[in-house]
Amino acid sequence: MAELLSGAPVAAALREKSLAQAEGIRRQGIIPCLAILCIGDRPDAASYAASLIKNAPKSGAETRWEEWPESISQGEALARILRLNRDPLIHGILLLRPLPPHLDEEALCQAIAPEKDVDCATDLSLAGVFAGKKLGFPPATPRAVMEMLKYYDIPLAGKKAVVLGRSLVVGRPLAMMLMAEDATVTLCHSRTADPAAYTRQADILIAAMGRPEAVGAAWLGKNQVIIDVGIHRKEDGRLCGDVHFAEAEPLAAAITPVPGGVGAVTTALLLLHVVEAAGQ
Repeated sequence: MAELLSGAPVAAALREKSLAQAEGIRRQGIIPCLAILCIGDRPDAASYAASLIKNAPKSGAETRWEEWPESISQGEALARILRLNRDPLIHGILLLRPLPPHLDEEALCQAIAPEKDVDCATDLSLAGVFAGKKLGFPPATPRAVMEMLKYYDIPLAGKKAVVLGRSLVVGRPLAMMLMAEDATVTLCHSRTADPAAYTRQADILIAAMGRPEAVGAAWLGKNQVIIDVGIHRKEDGRLCGDVHFAEAEPLAAAITPVPGGVGAVTTALLLLHVVEAAGQ
């Protein structure tokens, strides 16, 4: 039976670290605060935001929820972001995406001040990940994957790691982080011919392709470490990941569950970034 890589103890350790840092910052009269920006009525975004709001006190942070009308103009949205950039009481800005189609998402993301960009929405933060330099903050989800691998003492140097998905939110920055730890990385995507030929050979497989339960037994080798970044709601209301857990678990050496895996760690890391931003 595979080792279950639960996110709960990893998230708890990160919250403990964050809370300790926040206590020192608060003694200086600074209260770490994250502004969460939601444009329009979006239940999916509201669910993620609710998790951040609920967990913020455990990490020593506060949140400011801002729900803007879906009809907001590009100019008004930009003006509001710039005001938050200048607000000394705000240390992190999270713009929930995707945005309504009439808005220029790229322009609004790039408008966020780099020092308040706690989830790598700007090019400068992303450049830091690719250059291996401390510029801004890395995306929370890829960093969450790395923190889980570190917490469970999974060696990376010299290992074959396959990442399914090449988005700038998860896949590509995660590949750079793995290479920085001396893993040999293969990045598979929607145009990869026979991706299962690569995944079966992996020591570490990370699924971030956005397709529910797409990775089944035919894609897998034996005794692999499987990290499932995906999260989807099935017709019966249950949550699942990109990996078919029932097929993968008997074959794997270790595997993350969905829910209860990477997601909890991502939330804790984003709040840690807010605390770190407040302390800069």
